[in-house]
Amino acid sequence: MELDFLATVLLSSLSSASILLIATIGLAVVFGLMGVINLAHGEFLMIGAYTALTATQSGVPYILSIPIAVAVTMAIGAVVERLIINRLYGRLFDTMLATWGLSIVFYQLAVLIFGTVTPGIGMPQFSISIGDYGLAGYPLLMIGVAAAMLIFVYLLMTKTVYGMKARASIQVPQMAQAIGIEASRTNMLTFSVGCGLAGFAGAVLLPIVPATPSMGFAFVIKAFLTVVVAGPVTLTGTAITALGLGGGASVTASFMTSVVGDVFFFLITALLLWLYPMGISAKWRRKL
Repeated sequence: MELDFLATVLLSSLSSASILLIATIGLAVVFGLMGVINLAHGEFLMIGAYTALTATQSGVPYILSIPIAVAVTMAIGAVVERLIINRLYGRLFDTMLATWGLSIVFYQLAVLIFGTVTPGIGMPQFSISIGDYGLAGYPLLMIGVAAAMLIFVYLLMTKTVYGMKARASIQVPQMAQAIGIEASRTNMLTFSVGCGLAGFAGAVLLPIVPATPSMGFAFVIKAFLTVVVAGPVTLTGTAITALGLGGGASVTASFMTSVVGDVFFFLITALLLWLYPMGISAKWRRKL
């Protein structure tokens, strides 16, 4: 009985950590590669959720609404990069202010268009039993989704010509331009990819977190702290941090309360930032 309970808690915590990781990867790409703190990340996640919901309500199968959400958020991200972010590279504080204002605009637009309460699509009804305990199956699927996202982003950024151009455009823009890389277009695509990952997260998490104008608030603070604690080795650091902080908070909440779980998350975050001001991966040799 105790082993069954512990296995259930561990699977549930891994699921919660995977959900945090799914919501964080897009922010990690934008911040890690471009040095841009996108405080509107939660709103791009919200846009992805509303896009998937609208498509589903229009008769599109839910699974097909996910790529639609990715395309819409990537398109909006490209426009935002051209009109706003492109003018603010290297100005971290100004970028934070601009994206914070953008998040308010997106939030108010969502309230005007959809209202404050939106019907969900319902979670697929299947479960996994461990002894006398049962777990909803769809949240457990997020473990596989998070792993697939990590592999996709890793291959995209390290094994493709675009990934090479993306890193070069940010790290050595003058040299990149000298060898014929159009840094401006590459940066626009990178920001767009980050927004598309946020849109994917909003769409795939829609059965778990119903679409509301404020749904991004539930993720953006923890996602931002996860990326900051992760440090310069963006992808690997973010995965380890999300599993540690998200999983630890979930385990704590299982034995105590959700409030105590959140307290655990923020206390451990503060401790790690005190111990590693530049992030836990600051001294790692290889950047993944």
